[in-house]
Amino acid sequence: MSFLRALVAFAVVALAVVLQVSLFPHFAWDGVVPNLALLVVVGAALVRGPQFAATLGFVAGAVIDLAPPADHVAGRWALALVVVGYLAGRVRQDAKPHALAAVGTVAAASFIGTSIFALSGLILSDPAVTVPDTLKVILVAVVWDVLLTPFVLPPVMTLFRRLEPAEVAW
Repeated sequence: MSFLRALVAFAVVALAVVLQVSLFPHFAWDGVVPNLALLVVVGAALVRGPQFAATLGFVAGAVIDLAPPADHVAGRWALALVVVGYLAGRVRQDAKPHALAAVGTVAAASFIGTSIFALSGLILSDPAVTVPDTLKVILVAVVWDVLLTPFVLPPVMTLFRRLEPAEVAW
């Protein structure tokens, strides 16, 4: 990947995280905000595949883990978004995905990513994580991410398509 492509990918992740931790807490639903970084990773996965998306997922997750007001053990979102990027990239098709398939991928990725984050909190004995609260947070997170999919995924996927070099026919 060229330096320019990496820089643009990091800028998109940074913008998503800044919006996620600064603007969207004002619109929180039961304390849960939409995970824009997850949507960026899924968009990248659907266009570029699992390897690129897993790498971008690690970067996005690490940025979320370190961005204030992080109140959890660092690395939990990084792990969750690596898995999300890889799995979402595995369902990528060479043809342009249908809108329903993209929404389904986002719903599954949101469920998986939020579940991994929550389960890692249970394993690490995070006192803020309880099973009933976890189930409610996962449901709200999936709803938020699906609601924002039509606004975030198309521009992200278009951007990553333009960053991908055209195939050279010999």
